[in-house]
Amino acid sequence: MKTISTLLICIALLLASCNEKRPDLSCETFAELPDPTDDILSDWTGIASGMHASFVSIDTRYPKSVAPQIAPRSKTELVAWRGERVSAQLLLWSADSISQVECEFSDFKSPTSTMPSSVAEARFVRYVMTDIFAEGCGHRKPEDFPASLSADMLDNLACMNIDPKTVRPVWISVDVPASAAEGTYNAELKVYAKNNEVQKFDIQIEVQAPLLPEASQWNYHLDLWQHPSAVARVGNLKPWSDEHYDAMKPIMSMLAQAGQKVITCNLNKDPWNGQCYDMYEDMIMWNKNADNTWTYDYSIFDKWVQFMMDLGVTKQINCYSMVPWNNELHYKDAATDKMITVKADPGTKIFEDMWTPFLKDFVSHLRQKGWLEITCIAMDERSPADMKATLGLAQEVAPELGISLADNHKSYKQYPYIKDMCVSLEAPVEAEILASRKAKGLTTTYYVCCSHEFPNVFTFSEPAEAAYSAWYTSAAGLDGYLRWAYNSWTENPLLDSRFRTWPAGDTYIVYPDARSSIRFERMREGIQDAEKIAILRKQFENSTKEEDKAKLNALNACMEAFKSHEKPSEACHDVLNAGKKVINELSR
Repeated sequence: MKTISTLLICIALLLASCNEKRPDLSCETFAELPDPTDDILSDWTGIASGMHASFVSIDTRYPKSVAPQIAPRSKTELVAWRGERVSAQLLLWSADSISQVECEFSDFKSPTSTMPSSVAEARFVRYVMTDIFAEGCGHRKPEDFPASLSADMLDNLACMNIDPKTVRPVWISVDVPASAAEGTYNAELKVYAKNNEVQKFDIQIEVQAPLLPEASQWNYHLDLWQHPSAVARVGNLKPWSDEHYDAMKPIMSMLAQAGQKVITCNLNKDPWNGQCYDMYEDMIMWNKNADNTWTYDYSIFDKWVQFMMDLGVTKQINCYSMVPWNNELHYKDAATDKMITVKADPGTKIFEDMWTPFLKDFVSHLRQKGWLEITCIAMDERSPADMKATLGLAQEVAPELGISLADNHKSYKQYPYIKDMCVSLEAPVEAEILASRKAKGLTTTYYVCCSHEFPNVFTFSEPAEAAYSAWYTSAAGLDGYLRWAYNSWTENPLLDSRFRTWPAGDTYIVYPDARSSIRFERMREGIQDAEKIAILRKQFENSTKEEDKAKLNALNACMEAFKSHEKPSEACHDVLNAGKKVINELSR
């Protein structure tokens, strides 16, 4: 009798270890849009009951409704420097409903050291509606472009339910501490689901000796334009209220942690004339007094700039624009107590009359704040004629201010003093101009937008393109990268990334409530790679060892594959992964 009791206890313990009862959680969340593609006809009859899971490549977006045909893989192997974030992807799928899926990490252990489980994070990947590149820029009617669901958003959920006949990716991020010891670490990832056995997966990380500095110290000049007004609208918050800043803090913190260098500000009326879903709210209030003198209220501007600086974005302040897209300015008129809108075309008397007193006052204010040396008057794709008139006045009235230009006309050739010059992808900077700018300590970057199919960060783009962009930056000898929209959200950004004018995803790369994306994580990955490349190059160039000269040659040879902005003949991710393999070997 005692033997039977002991056996029953053992069986009970065994079952408990397999199922490990979890506390009941509510996994309710918003519903994604229905899948509009033929994927919903995928045959799931060969998929056995229960939840299936496997590690898969981070280079693939897996369709929501297609039954995966993959060989299950229970282990992933990663390589990282100390201080680096690395990623993996786990794919879940089921022919029937699965409730309360949760992920749990063990500590990461090497033979001599431990990293706590808190260095790892698992986020459920959500599907948003996307379209195709087609002609790129131009007005779009949704019915004219094929639509599909794209795996992109990384949701901050403790658990999630899986609908029948669907796939659910899980994005895994591991932030290796700067203090970690070199070595190979192993951890276990447990995936729980109600009425399913616990599934266990192995994560191995080779932590190499080199140290990646913290993001604020990265040299890569990242300039993703922020849009505070979009945060206010999506959160139904009063612009510039304390609640608005509270909502922006986690979103803008993510940007700072990716190495952002520039604070986006506006000088007057919406600089882009309503090209986004949300108009830009004023940051500086212009007031024309009864005696025709001017005063300017900088309180919102000051608070916004200090807010971003406190998060770690301290290198540069870009102020848009002396040439807004419709050349309109507005101000509060004391005589009528009304807002007055005027057209102020560059080169006209009203342009000079409006901007001269402001620029003088602005310089004085910036000097008092200690921000003058890092502030630029910024222009976006303005005509050569407008640039000539605008820069002529700016240099005459406020030569202390820097100039930043996103240029699609090669106007920069006329203005070698431009502090922050960004060229369109398809118009590379001549080698001699680039060398001259580097010698002067001036910043030279490139940008992509709706007109560039590759490499880009649309919601339908190959995930590796976001990382590839930074490798191109390094290979081309540029200082960084500009993308016009960090968070210019669409009407329903959690569900639909399509916009009325450009390919889907063009207007934003992260989601409300500090939800990251596959695109953003891969972009950060590429920036980390660019920093590693620069560190290794400097190390090898400063060394007299023959082995380091050989390593420098290997590094330079590796970068040749990334010097063209044209789409490579082989898969983008294959080129990228070959490059990453070289870097791992050189730093091992």
